[in-house]
Amino acid sequence: MSNQRYPEEFKIQAVKQVTEKQLPVSEVAARLGVSVHSLYAWVKRYTKPQEQRVEEDDQSAEVRRLRAELKRVTEERDILKNRLPGAPRPIGIETLRTTLTFLDSGRWLFGG
Repeated sequence: MSNQRYPEEFKIQAVKQVTEKQLPVSEVAARLGVSVHSLYAWVKRYTKPQEQRVEEDDQSAEVRRLRAELKRVTEERDILKNRLPGAPRPIGIETLRTTLTFLDSGRWLFGG
């Protein structure tokens, strides 16, 4: 199977052959050289009003964006959650400065 992309106009014309001329999906798919599955998906998509298609596309894009963000945040959480036992928790530099103990000489443990 190839991942060939077809122009939207090609898809619309293929759907019109099925819906308006009432040709069998398998015949149209064979003549155009596309899979029956693809043509059924195009029929499902392009028989809806354009406004509804645009709205669904926007919702799909938002879902993809949110899934990517969830994946990123989950990975960050897992990194923090699975740090080595006894390792210091990641904290900001100001918190770190206030919690470091002084050495006998009065200098910060890590310089400063």
